[in-house]
Amino acid sequence: MKHTAFIAVVLTGAISLTTGVAMARDDVGRAPVSFELLDTDGDGAISRAEADAPRLERITGADTDGDGFLTAEEISQQGAERMKDRSARMIERLDTDGDGRLSMEELSTSKRADKRFDRADANDDGTISKEEFEEARARFAGKRHGGGRDRN
Repeated sequence: MKHTAFIAVVLTGAISLTTGVAMARDDVGRAPVSFELLDTDGDGAISRAEADAPRLERITGADTDGDGFLTAEEISQQGAERMKDRSARMIERLDTDGDGRLSMEELSTSKRADKRFDRADANDDGTISKEEFEEARARFAGKRHGGGRDRN
């Protein structure tokens, strides 16, 4: 019974996580999901079934034995594949000397981190005050969660 409850909890979490991702972007490097892609019948509106289709497709794809259920192993395998893809993209993006490895220097001179710092440093004084930090965090949370949510 505990095993069944555990799988149900893991599956519920996986479904919840993938719902928002399907609407915003794909974590494994595919193109962002567009309105036109989701509106499969072309009626100018996205039904619940159309919105759920990409998520259900990913869940079905994770069911490697085709039994209609996801096991902890199948969910873990899907996560491992995503992590491998993310790691490869990270090395490709940050490996400035092309040796296939990330040195501490390459990691500490990330242009992406510099841009994030510069955006947070609103008054360009080379430091981030508590107020600037909170404002940047609120902006970032709004972008990640579909805008305007109060994260306090």
